[in-house]
Amino acid sequence: MSAKIYRPAKTAMQSGKARTQDWLLEYDPEIPRAIDPMMGYTSSRDMKQQIRMSFDTREAAIAYAERHGIAYRLVEPKEPKRVRVAYSDNFKYDRKIPWTH
Repeated sequence: MSAKIYRPAKTAMQSGKARTQDWLLEYDPEIPRAIDPMMGYTSSRDMKQQIRMSFDTREAAIAYAERHGIAYRLVEPKEPKRVRVAYSDNFKYDRKIPWTH
């Protein structure tokens, strides 16, 4: 039984940072998914795939995994690079690419 500890990224449909500050612990699948031959649904008998536990800090999630003997892998979040851009930069006289219609 192993788990992944990570902090979720902001989705493309979000403009804010809601639900991106908590650290999550999710179990890795132990049994592969199977396709139902009659209906074509994808299902699994692995109930641990439904468990998502949230923690305030990374250290709390790691402590929980170690306390319960869960092998874990830590996925560090990638911080976005913010580029400061001003509207007036579109009309600079020393632009590298000329502005045209």
